[in-house]
Amino acid sequence: MNGSVLSLSNVVSGYGASEVLQGVTIEVRPGETVCLLGSNAAGKTTTLRTILGLVRVRSGEVVFNGERIDGLKTPAIVAKGITMVPENRRLFAKMSVRENLEIGANLRTDKAAILKDIEGVFEMFPRLSERAKQRAGTLSGGEQQMLAIGRALMADPAVLLMDEPSMGLAPILVEQVFEKIQEISGRGVTIFLVEQNANLALSIADRAYVIQTGRIVLQDTAEALLANPDLSKAYLGELDSVGE
Repeated sequence: MNGSVLSLSNVVSGYGASEVLQGVTIEVRPGETVCLLGSNAAGKTTTLRTILGLVRVRSGEVVFNGERIDGLKTPAIVAKGITMVPENRRLFAKMSVRENLEIGANLRTDKAAILKDIEGVFEMFPRLSERAKQRAGTLSGGEQQMLAIGRALMADPAVLLMDEPSMGLAPILVEQVFEKIQEISGRGVTIFLVEQNANLALSIADRAYVIQTGRIVLQDTAEALLANPDLSKAYLGELDSVGE
């Protein structure tokens, strides 16, 4: 897809005999924040895992910066510039905050830049700076989400994938996390965001797709989708066809 930094074209993928994604086509352009919305088990997380090579593409293509990446192993995809903030954070609980950040940069060799980026994360999340030597497992839920985002940024990604960043957080912490997502976007990082909270995700996104049982059923600008009565139908599984 011309002009896209990341695209999925008619992607079919799944687990074992199950096909979860059934011909998914998505385009993410440089500098955009694009969100993928849908109910539980719609295929949102599988889409992210497919992009990262954790789930094999059975047919179709995943292209990053003009190069097919389906078929590559996950470390090679991360090295090219795609990193994910996973659902439930998945931090190294017994390691310190700083050690978790250092692990995020494990594919990099530019030591001076790594140190600078750690300081950048601490500037973005002052609470993490205060707890730099504290074990990640002892942090609050909100602090762990901040650390998960910081760890992903340490890979210096061109595209940041985010899986349900609001999950399990109090409303005030959710607002803070989404403010930081906007800040990261403002720094030029392209963001592809999976989220169940449609209103919140659409409030910061440029464009959005809605997935239902492994198929894209709606796509539009975030502003247009907010006003689209079919959005709630898609969440309830009542929408039959994609709106092109």
